Amino acid sequence: MIEIKNKKLCSGCTACASVCPVNCITMESDDEGFLYPVVDKSRCVNCGLCEKICPILNKKEDKKIPPKAYAVINNDLKVRMNSSSGGAFSLLADYVLDNGGVVFGASFDEKFNVCHRYIERKEDLQKLRASKYVQSNLAEGGVSIFKKAKEFLDGGRMVLFTGTACQIGGLKSYLRKDYDNLITQDLICHGVPSPLVWKKYVEYRSKKAKANLQEVSFRDKRLGWLLFSMRMKFTNNKVYQKNHLIDPMFVMFLFNKCLRPCCYACSFKTITRQSDVTLADFWGVNSVCKKLNDGKGISLVLIQTKKGAEIFDKIKAKITYLEVPFEKAVAHNKMYTSSVKEKRIRTKFFKDLNSLPFEKIIRKYGWLI
Repeated sequence: MIEIKNKKLCSGCTACASVCPVNCITMESDDEGFLYPVVDKSRCVNCGLCEKICPILNKKEDKKIPPKAYAVINNDLKVRMNSSSGGAFSLLADYVLDNGGVVFGASFDEKFNVCHRYIERKEDLQKLRASKYVQSNLAEGGVSIFKKAKEFLDGGRMVLFTGTACQIGGLKSYLRKDYDNLITQDLICHGVPSPLVWKKYVEYRSKKAKANLQEVSFRDKRLGWLLFSMRMKFTNNKVYQKNHLIDPMFVMFLFNKCLRPCCYACSFKTITRQSDVTLADFWGVNSVCKKLNDGKGISLVLIQTKKGAEIFDKIKAKITYLEVPFEKAVAHNKMYTSSVKEKRIRTKFFKDLNSLPFEKIIRKYGWLI
């Protein structure tokens, strides 16, 4: 049976819980706010499937063949401005929805927790659009999102599943076979912050505003794409907005104080991915194609498979794009193949998180130190 002795060897992907034939594995939060599998040993039948399915314990070999790389801009400016970078995800999703498919991705629930959902209508696409820098719950309410995706796939529906590389790895391990109607898209990931830290931050900002949170964007572009900002609007119309170098949640995230343990030794930061398409911001675009940079966001699109190339061909009429050498494309995206370094302060941070008022956490850890 699966037993987590080293937390750096668990991404919380839920593959083990989803595949268990007797449903004896649940995902439970630890004191840092991250979900881990817990086995009810009294119900376990010792089939060993949970260990066989784990994408970290059963790593797939990296073929080390660099994918094709493109700088991409969605020609629909409104969609692009409502996206984190160049709006490439929306075009992939549009293609799938236009073909009667289903799109899975990270969304906020009514309390602004981050969880995976699926949509079947273009009107709902905004729920999945834009980055959410919190680890997404793949089993909200005990319901496995992997199982739901499999139901659609087995029913013949086209499915676009988006997420971090470890989530795509978990889905592929869970499915245990290739589906022609499955399209997967991952992203270049810095690491995933604790949902508990985010929950406490929302409560802190709501208390400061004296109102409940109504809208939030981690990547608001009012101050520009390069100086993206956290923007929160509250029910009394008060607005909080600070760029990512000032906002405390961003500082704790980007300076690696509150990430999941496995993010400091990620098993999925390989040259080639299990996904069909990898998306990211095209940081450093000026060194490759400065003429494309109008300050409104550019996507880096990495085509990993033949299926990914076929889908890219389908959306070319709706984008402005330029193929670029792989090495130049990822030169300013070191997180593509490198894990972030763990801060010595991390252990102290989480100890304080559970014992100090969050205002003190911000004063102590929410600065560029």
